[in-house]
Amino acid sequence: MGHLNQIDILVSEVGPRDGLQSVAATMPTELKLKWIAALANAGLREIEVGSFVSPKLLPQMADAAQVVVYARTLPNLFVTALVPNLKGAEAAFKAGVQKITLPISVSEPHSLVNIRKTHVEVYQEVRAVVALRNEQYPHIEIEAGLSTVFGCTIQGEVPDDDTLRMATIMAELGVDEVGLADTVGYANPTQVRRLFTRLRQELPGVAGSAHFHNTRGQGLANVLAALDAGVTTLDASQGGIGGCPYAPGASGNIVTEDLVYLLESMGLRTGIDIDRLVAAREWLRQGLPGEPLYGFIPDAGVGKNFHYAKKAV
Repeated sequence: MGHLNQIDILVSEVGPRDGLQSVAATMPTELKLKWIAALANAGLREIEVGSFVSPKLLPQMADAAQVVVYARTLPNLFVTALVPNLKGAEAAFKAGVQKITLPISVSEPHSLVNIRKTHVEVYQEVRAVVALRNEQYPHIEIEAGLSTVFGCTIQGEVPDDDTLRMATIMAELGVDEVGLADTVGYANPTQVRRLFTRLRQELPGVAGSAHFHNTRGQGLANVLAALDAGVTTLDASQGGIGGCPYAPGASGNIVTEDLVYLLESMGLRTGIDIDRLVAAREWLRQGLPGEPLYGFIPDAGVGKNFHYAKKAV
């Protein structure tokens, strides 16, 4: 990962995708671009700027290609997008993304509701996306974002072995990275530590990011467990906006502002300026008036004892 230099932990901002797709209102493109620029200006190195889905399903994402083109002009920013299928992948590749994430439900009932595909159909789709990438866009990274890893609103419990089996299949199909997502906020730190430890042991070359929701208030506790297991990329959303539209009650990614404070105060460098990050919320307020924004740091500020993590000597 070329975008990991000078930092210890990569904070990947998913608000423009995971956040905006689960809000009823559509943020005007012009304000979206200003928001993304403000996030990049705060030092975020990676932003998931949208998802390439049918605008009929998610009108909030109809401008994804335009947003990618703009985001690629921002210095030091790695631009990613969510892509549910081959058609979306083609559009994302053409727009110029540097990485795509394919949402892969470990729970088959969730897969059927979320993308209307069985696991066998999902494998065919991933195979097709990887083939297209290999033939025409060899420099673009592909991540399989495994969802419902820590539990599912439809199936209930999801066995660890199912997750590892799915991760192995994804690696065999040719994805570059496998991340684990707590789609519905069921995860606890013991489970997070256990699963990421296994993922990193069994698939050391492809073990990727952690994506937590704060639905039940466990988000930052789960972050600590992921750090213990060696995870170095963490997803978060400014203001904690977002969730899965097909997972009832799944509100709120972990809050980027609070995550950056946690990491920096623990001595882990993120490269992100908290004041600039908090200032970027202004575009969210303008673009989504009345939408609740979460976070402790924006309200309380950092403590008098706070200082940014120092570079390791």
